Amino acid sequence: MSPNSAAMPARILVVEDEPSICENIVYALEADGFAVETAGTGFQALEALRAGAFQLVILDVGLPDMTGFEVCKTLRQSSQTPLIFLTARSSEVDRVVGLEIGGDDYVVKPFSPRELAARARAILRRARPDALEPEAAPAAARGAPPLVVDETRCQVTYYGVPLALTRYEFRLLRAFAAHPGRVFSREQLMERASEEPDASMERTVDTHIKTLRARLREARPGIDPIVTHRGMGYSLLETWPAS
Repeated sequence: MSPNSAAMPARILVVEDEPSICENIVYALEADGFAVETAGTGFQALEALRAGAFQLVILDVGLPDMTGFEVCKTLRQSSQTPLIFLTARSSEVDRVVGLEIGGDDYVVKPFSPRELAARARAILRRARPDALEPEAAPAAARGAPPLVVDETRCQVTYYGVPLALTRYEFRLLRAFAAHPGRVFSREQLMERASEEPDASMERTVDTHIKTLRARLREARPGIDPIVTHRGMGYSLLETWPAS
């Protein structure tokens, strides 16, 4: 779903010193409905981040005044804003360093601006599940389900039982819980659960749904809250059995 459906578009800071690359990135992001600002140096990037709030930073590693890694380290002292590194370096060591110091993704040049925009959407959905979606109906209006998602602890409680979930299962259940009754396609679920949604197979979602159902049945036998919609995807129950 396009960010245009939200009340305010997500703000993205693109830090890239090569004008042609920067223009292509900005075009792809703005075509997806994001609000984009740019910076050509690490100093300009840090100034922009101090001056305003951004939901995502796309950061080139090879900047003229400092490395993108240095910018990231400075940013992480005061903010956990999601960040995608751009770099011409493809070695595993560089990828590991980038992710260990706080990067959320790592894209090697040359790359497709459309793929970068898709990665940006995926990261924003994981970081702020409702940021790119219409506001969910209040729980009181739809009847509060016996499913409690604790974002801070990455913990889900189901009928009072804490569930031991993998990160993929947690992200899937979080997406369902935010919009009970909404039918999610496999592609939409991959975007919410996977670090590399474009590289995941749709059957991977089916596998995670199967294990997630098993965990839910173990906590509360006799109830299957995940509904299969053949040819379309999956949804979470809107009307729950009495506890």
